[in-house]
Amino acid sequence: MPKLSQWFIRLAFTHLMLGSTFGAIMLAGKGIAPTANFWWLLPWHIESLLWGWVLNLVLGTAFWIVPRFWKAPNRGNEAGAYAALFLLNGGIILVWLAGWFRTDWLIFAGRLGELAAVFAFAHHIWPRIVARQG
Repeated sequence: MPKLSQWFIRLAFTHLMLGSTFGAIMLAGKGIAPTANFWWLLPWHIESLLWGWVLNLVLGTAFWIVPRFWKAPNRGNEAGAYAALFLLNGGIILVWLAGWFRTDWLIFAGRLGELAAVFAFAHHIWPRIVARQG
């Protein structure tokens, strides 16, 4: 498995642990102290599980599995895939910070980073999706 896929998948499981922890805290808060307000963790829970876990896992697996080129470098120029890794996780962190500081422009910047990550990864992977002759 290539190193970049390993990083995507490690980050995916990190987000799974964080998102599950946030969800467990909210659930425990409902049972232990019904008056405690842990619902401010909900955006972090959703962001970690939906974008952090799922998208990192999908991109890491796609980078690994999508057919490679016949000649070196087998996976082409990996700059777009590395950019996707940093943009996606940077965008997630910005959305987390937006939940902490209550600012809409950080949410916008984070979502823009996540969208840019998808386009950067698509730019990298597109040439590898070719029809094989014979």
